[in-house]
Amino acid sequence: MAERRRVDYSVHRDVMHKETVDNVFNPIHNTTTVREKVQKSVSCSGPRAKKCLVGSVPVVSWLPRYSFRENILGDIISGISVGIMHLPQGMAYAILASVPAVYGLYSSFYPVLVYFIFGTSKHISVGTYAVMSVMIGGVTERLAPDSAFSVFDNVTGEAIINTTLRDVERVKVAAAVTFLSGIFQVLLGLVQFGFVVMYLSEPLVRGYTTGAAIHVIVSQLKYTFGISPTRFSGPLALIYTVLEICSLLPKTNLGTLVVSAVSIVCLILAKELNAYLGKRLPVPIPVELLGIVVATVVSWQVDLNGRYGIDVVGGIPSGLQPPALPKVSLFSQVIGDAFAISVVGYGLAISLGRIFALKYGYKVDSNQELIAFGLSNTFGGIFQCFAISCSMSRSMVQVSTGGRSQVAGALSAVVILVITMWIGQLFEDLPKAMLAAIIYVNLQGIMKQFMDIPALWRSNRIDMVVWIVTFVLTVLLNPDIGLAASIAFSLLTVIFRTQLPTYSLLGQIPDTDIYRPLNSYEQVQSLEHLQSHLDFLESNCNTTGITNNFTIFELQ
Repeated sequence: MAERRRVDYSVHRDVMHKETVDNVFNPIHNTTTVREKVQKSVSCSGPRAKKCLVGSVPVVSWLPRYSFRENILGDIISGISVGIMHLPQGMAYAILASVPAVYGLYSSFYPVLVYFIFGTSKHISVGTYAVMSVMIGGVTERLAPDSAFSVFDNVTGEAIINTTLRDVERVKVAAAVTFLSGIFQVLLGLVQFGFVVMYLSEPLVRGYTTGAAIHVIVSQLKYTFGISPTRFSGPLALIYTVLEICSLLPKTNLGTLVVSAVSIVCLILAKELNAYLGKRLPVPIPVELLGIVVATVVSWQVDLNGRYGIDVVGGIPSGLQPPALPKVSLFSQVIGDAFAISVVGYGLAISLGRIFALKYGYKVDSNQELIAFGLSNTFGGIFQCFAISCSMSRSMVQVSTGGRSQVAGALSAVVILVITMWIGQLFEDLPKAMLAAIIYVNLQGIMKQFMDIPALWRSNRIDMVVWIVTFVLTVLLNPDIGLAASIAFSLLTVIFRTQLPTYSLLGQIPDTDIYRPLNSYEQVQSLEHLQSHLDFLESNCNTTGITNNFTIFELQ
């Protein structure tokens, strides 16, 4: 490589102080009063009203310009494909949220339509998501535990659980926390609080979702083994739950375990086949839908519930639920959970939305996304839905099958509407073990995030520490408390890095214009004529000011 020799530079201009510049060029001083600012902010005009409407309701802007010729075919195929995925995932994640499976279908319908009107991302698939569902499940099981609905059976002489009353109460809890989280998101969006996502760094988000996935897996073990462990809450609840499950393993229902094992193996093999044939198939094989159809038919023919005691989904009412205001008396008990859910749901969605926006060349409005998800959850809470976010697996299918706009999401909601109105009752004999298997298999992508640790070790060890600490805090604490503690730790690392920076004095490599740290190279020569300036700066300025104003320092 040719040596880079020293180049002579010559710059001729007068040295000017700020006072001199002000005297010569007459600076403009803004003297706008507070009253004038308020009048300007509340004033209304035709163009401003139009801009406000377009910004608040994006569908008004993009739908009239929608190109049917270019986009409709891809959006139809994508909408049907994603709608088919909503069915098994919605039912499975409803089990995670500890509510009847049909409410997962409601959560895949109402919020999706609202996001179609107010959302700005063209490619994310809004709906149920595992992390959100497990956070909802933690609230519903805490406020409506099985023990609160235990009644004495005069026939058997044993205590049984009134599941009907329990499920009704859990739906009320889920709707209340969802409604309140939506209110939080709307308020944060109105005050332009979308920048909060900056505090959710990628290592923090990925470490958090991995830790939450562990909670998801543990919560589904009872359906895999057919046991009923005690519900624990508070710090270390996950550890206590695992120990409780281990103590109950001798009581495992072998039929449930067999169904779980067979379902997991078949789903994994089918997904691998799907990936292998992905480039040859115009539309991915709906593996999960085929799985629940086969499992439902087998369960119905063999009578798995009656003969082997395998727990099934149970009654699925047809049609939609009428709107009902959430139970306001629950708000004080779920306010902390609602805020955590609102931040997590938004953080996951905006992170994925920005990835697709950068890839396909359009902008996602972070504050409008907050409002869109807030309205989705608010309306969802009124219609007995639970909190939603976006799913990576569904979003990838939506993109790969040709989806180009929010129309694909609206069409997927239409598919769910058809299923809810006429087809849902056919899945009443579906084993819950099959839904647990779907959850396990869908968590493969999240569990692969453990590979972030060696990658971060090589690139940025502070980010690696943030990832590990976030994961540990999320596992040991509940997801809501773990998130708050993780954000606090992440902010501490930022504070320490900004307040305690390291820097090096640069010297010149002889006969070149290359400068390198003096303490890193033997042949580097110090710039003696700048030493006096260095002494002055070290005694009068901070290191940040030195770095910003002189090229002889290198911030590390």
